[in-house]
Order: sequence, then C-alpha cells, then structure tokens
Amino acid sequence: MMTLIKTNAPFRADHVGSLLRPERIHKARRDFQEGVITAEQLYDIETEEITRIVDKQIEVGLQAVTDGEFRRRFWHTDFLEHLNGIEGYIPEKGYIFHGNQETERYNVRNIGKISFNPDHPHVRDVKLFNEIVGGRAIAKQTIPSPNQLFNEGIRDATIYPDIEDYANDIIQAYRDAIKAFYDAGVRYLQLDDVYIAGLAASNIPFNDGEFSREELIDLALRVVNGVLEDKPEDLYVTTHLCRGNYQSNWAFEGSYDPIAEKLLAKEKVDGFFLEYDDERSGGFEPLRYIPKGGPKVVLGLVTSKRGELEDRDLILRRIEEASKYLPLEQLCLSPQCGFASTHHGNKLTEEEQWNKLRFIVDISKEVWG
Repeated sequence: MMTLIKTNAPFRADHVGSLLRPERIHKARRDFQEGVITAEQLYDIETEEITRIVDKQIEVGLQAVTDGEFRRRFWHTDFLEHLNGIEGYIPEKGYIFHGNQETERYNVRNIGKISFNPDHPHVRDVKLFNEIVGGRAIAKQTIPSPNQLFNEGIRDATIYPDIEDYANDIIQAYRDAIKAFYDAGVRYLQLDDVYIAGLAASNIPFNDGEFSREELIDLALRVVNGVLEDKPEDLYVTTHLCRGNYQSNWAFEGSYDPIAEKLLAKEKVDGFFLEYDDERSGGFEPLRYIPKGGPKVVLGLVTSKRGELEDRDLILRRIEEASKYLPLEQLCLSPQCGFASTHHGNKLTEEEQWNKLRFIVDISKEVWG
C-alpha cells in the first residue's frame, strides 16, 4: 500500500534502522531452535514486537520508522544469503574487531551465478510491514549495499574469474531487488555500506589486496550508480557508511577524505548517513565535496554504542561546525549506527535507546523548526 505522508527522505531527525531485540524475541528464537514453537509462531511473535516498536517510533516523533531488523540475525547476511548464487555458512573465524574481539562466526559466499530471487522473504516482510505502519509514517527498508559482496572471501573465482562479470550480475540482481521492493510499496530504501567506509581506512579491512584503493573506489561507485541508474523518481535511496557495529565495538577507523572526492561527490543517492560520534571519523571537511543542493547528509553525532545522552550544546555546536562545509538545509541528525546491527545488540537498555531517539527529534526541532 502507498504511504500517506509525503516522502522527503532522509528526514531532519532520522535513524539508521536496527533496534535492540526484546527478550521476547530472543526467547522465541531459542524456543524455535529447540522445537518448542513453529516457524509460523516465531514469525507471529516477531510481527507483534514489530508492531509495538513501530508505535514507539511514532510516539517519540520519528517520521521514518523501521521494523528494527527484528526478523534478522545479522544486518547483512539475512538478505544476501537469499540471493540466487549466494549461501550462508559458518566460517573458521568471524570478523576481528577492535581489541581483537571476534564476531559470531557467520558469513556468506558465492556458490553460483548471482541473481535476485523473486521469492526473497524480505519482499513478503515488506508488504506486511507497510500494513503495520498503515500510512502513519514513512516505512523505511534497510538492506546491505551491493558492495558488501566484494569483501574478501565471498567471490568464487572459478565461477567469476572476471570481477567485471561478477559486478554486472550483482548490479542486475540489486536492480531486480529494488523493483521488487518498490512494487511491494517501498519508497524509502537504505543501503548499509561498511565496505565503502572501509575504503577510507588506512589499511582497507576485509580485503584480499588484489586491487588498489582507487580501483576499488571506482568499482564501488560504479556498482551503486549502476544499481540506481533507472530507479523510480519517487523512491528515495540513502547510503549509510559504517565502520563496524558489534556489541558496542567497532572494526576500523579513518576519515572520509580518501573517498570524498569520488564517492561523496558522485554517488547518486538522496542522502548519506555518516558516522561522526567520535574521533574515528575525522572532521567535517570532506562534506565540502557533497554537491550544493544535492544529497542530504545525516550527521551521526549521537552514538548508539553507549546509553548516556550526549551534551546538547556540544551537538548543537557540531551541527554548526558541519554547516561551514555544507548548508544547514542539507543537514540532518541521527545516531551514528543502528542499536543492534546483529541480534546481540549494543550495550545499552531499550529505555536508553528511546531516550537517544527522542533526544535527536528534540534537537532537530530546535535546529530546523
């Protein structure tokens, strides 16, 4: 169904997407694994909890609401493993985060020619989610960027010896995915992209070293723009750049400078969600590459990694500082990332999560009216 509120995403007060899973969902997942409840019963419990948090997002004043990624275990693998030619599996080790923390071991790999599966479960989920929202807000859908499939160890070189063939099939798969989501009622879509943020790091993470930084930047830009080449005019698409978000920990650091002149200047999206909650992201100077009157930049000045509220005056000062490089009318405010990029969640309470989002709404009203 079509939404009733005019979409003009991203919004002055926005959020990345994932929310802390309530204990009821954790228990339901355990019960399902142990055979206590059926898949249908698990789905119904997830639906009830999604309905609850949609109401809560509207209550705190957000114009865009998500399903909290409540049906997913990980922000990316649940979508990617349902593409044709991709499967989920348990590798020998997880990703290594700051402090040598290893993530839960789960990943995806290429097992055949890649294409979009028209029976992808997220399409069914989107239709039900739109019914839950019921036009009271904009229903925002988040999916991993197509560039996540360029991380080390995913492409099978015996299937795709030429990375260009691999890229072209990924582009077409995502074009078909976007059409399916659009036909299901999606008008606000977010591409979550750890990969592109990694191209700005001093040592590119999750990378096999086959190509140079500039080659990878050019490829990443070409893939996203290829996916969006013929998108409908009333579909708003944003990119969220993330440096890792796992149980309040992070994977890498580095300012946006190395990617700003190409990716920030030329990626054909309606907005960028950029992490700016600590010194790992560098300064606001790269914002000068965003075309004036072009994409909005959603400043991730409020951290989702801790429960304590930021100093209000500091946030106001940082917004003012960012406006020296990009006009205020092109700026918005959000948390730097989701609150639960994986089912584990970050180390804060649900009450602290809602306080953060309410804080963002209040500041946005003060700044932009």
